Amino acid sequence: HVQLVESGGGTAQPGRSLRLSCAASGNTYSLNCLGWFRQTPGKEREQVAVFIYSFGRSTRYADSVKGRFTISQDATNTVHLQMNNLKPEDTAMYYCAAVQPRFFVSNCLRDLDFNYWGQGTQVTVS
Repeated sequence: HVQLVESGGGTAQPGRSLRLSCAASGNTYSLNCLGWFRQTPGKEREQVAVFIYSFGRSTRYADSVKGRFTISQDATNTVHLQMNNLKPEDTAMYYCAAVQPRFFVSNCLRDLDFNYWGQGTQVTVS
């Protein structure tokens, strides 16, 4: 199994920056994807940024954050989300999530593909 723990959430003024971190532990081998979602009550959960290790290594960003957010990963199985030029609409609960398929390689496009989820960290921009 994989354990994901988020940190770094908080309150920021519009235009400021926050940096989220997700510490992954356990069996982190053979992960297809590792990235960030966000959700606000009344809105659908949105895939914000993700590392895709299958089908060739790549990153994928939501249009709403492209150019402002950057996902990165260090050597300690920690993934980060650098959030610059924050906007009020970025306010949400942010979740770290990972895909480790049992049967098939996943393209990580569906929320259902993500097997593991962190508890979440709140980001408020106001």
